Amino acid sequence: MAADKVRFRPVTKQGGLAIALSTAAWLVCNPLSAQAASVQDRKSDPQDEAGKRALTKTESVPGADHHRKKAGAASASRLQTGVQRRKANEVADSYTIQKKPDPFAKFQNLREKGLVVNIPGPADTVVQDAGGVRSALAEVGIGYLLWSQVTYTNNLLPNSARSTIANQLYNGQNPTFSTVNYMWVTYDLSRYGIPDGQIVVGAEEQSWTWQPGGPDRLGINTISYYQTFWDRKLELKVGYLRNSHEFAGTVVGGNAGSNVFGPSSSILFQGGLSAAPAPTPALNLKYNFDDHLYTKVSFQRADSPDGLFTQITENPTGLNWSTTHAGVLYLDETGYLNKAAPGSPQTWLRAGAGYNTSSYKSLALPNQQRTDPNTFYYIAADRQFLQTNVQDSASRGIYGGFSVMGAPPDLNTVSQYYELRFYVNGPFDWRPTDQISIVATDTVWSKLAVDAALAKGKLVHRDSQAIAVTYTAHLAAGVYTSVGLTYINNPTSITYTPQIGHALNFSVSTNIFF
Repeated sequence: MAADKVRFRPVTKQGGLAIALSTAAWLVCNPLSAQAASVQDRKSDPQDEAGKRALTKTESVPGADHHRKKAGAASASRLQTGVQRRKANEVADSYTIQKKPDPFAKFQNLREKGLVVNIPGPADTVVQDAGGVRSALAEVGIGYLLWSQVTYTNNLLPNSARSTIANQLYNGQNPTFSTVNYMWVTYDLSRYGIPDGQIVVGAEEQSWTWQPGGPDRLGINTISYYQTFWDRKLELKVGYLRNSHEFAGTVVGGNAGSNVFGPSSSILFQGGLSAAPAPTPALNLKYNFDDHLYTKVSFQRADSPDGLFTQITENPTGLNWSTTHAGVLYLDETGYLNKAAPGSPQTWLRAGAGYNTSSYKSLALPNQQRTDPNTFYYIAADRQFLQTNVQDSASRGIYGGFSVMGAPPDLNTVSQYYELRFYVNGPFDWRPTDQISIVATDTVWSKLAVDAALAKGKLVHRDSQAIAVTYTAHLAAGVYTSVGLTYINNPTSITYTPQIGHALNFSVSTNIFF
């Protein structure tokens, strides 16, 4: 339209030379714009040729060159921006964000398998991979973990009938110290084509100022063989096992670094379940129906029917095949476990029952010979009600749970146990791996045992209630410290005196993993 209204004068040789030099200089100084212009030229060659023909046949008017240069510069600028945008998009499309590899992932297969207790891995240890020692051992299929636990417990209430250690009736009546040290060495058999194959050898040493709480010992903690079948549908574990780490899930939050102080159920151990300081020969088989539903059975040489103290005293090394009066424990647990994932809170439901062929003392007929068998059952549930950091750590959040356990009152001093727990994993953003727990328990004594003591004129109680509040701080890699306060109504077993009717135990425990 402008061409219809203006007259163009012919372009002279000098003018054409000036335009050519100016254009060349601009192209040299703006190579990207030159590329854009070249691209645009190839897309619109017919129009450009028409423009050239018009330019040679028309005359310019004063100021027309200025407008053409301004329009050309604007067009080139738009082309330059477009090309830059396209090149940026191409770079973005071809660039893939690579997640930084986990240097500890290579140790995952060397952690002990088959446990329900969450023992920290190499990344959460004091030494980690210092000096490349763990890496060098991993190259030949060997893993290791050391765990040291030191605990102090003391009753804060005055007039609590302090006594000598020898006459102490419960943990904390006098200041009580204990140390427990573990070491496990694993060997990876999957390198030989055995699915998830693993051998574990472990040792344990413990010392107590109050021997009934322990007693002192040095011996094995486990000697086991593990593998899976049918694409991990079936898990097998056999050897000297500590089934307290394989069944029921009695540790709050499943974290071995956490501690809940105060009475804990002895029903499982009365029933012969092997404990960490008292492993026994066992064969465990777990069948996974799917990713969540499972059933797990155990054929275990039972611990002593006279209690854990007798078991350790008779077999401190743990290597003996059996102890006096001990039979076989048949145990089954069926459960549903959905581990925490983004948008999917954790749920763990389980129920178990045990049948023990050991010879037990009868509480109904204490003067008669031993009788058998013994049984027990348990039901437990834990649920994550709120996830507080879904994306970064799905396991952080608020949990609640309960346990109910029972055993025949004619063979067991504790016949019923009830527990209600509330705990928070990662309570604060600045403390994402700490834990707060509140646990209330009620331990019910055998009615037959209570009536027998009452008939002798003793002061008795029929149950023992407790509530424990514990804060576990993850102080550094591999270092956990738990501080707890536990109020116990009737801390002793069945008989008591007015001076020891109550206790307020203050406890501190430090767990260090190497």
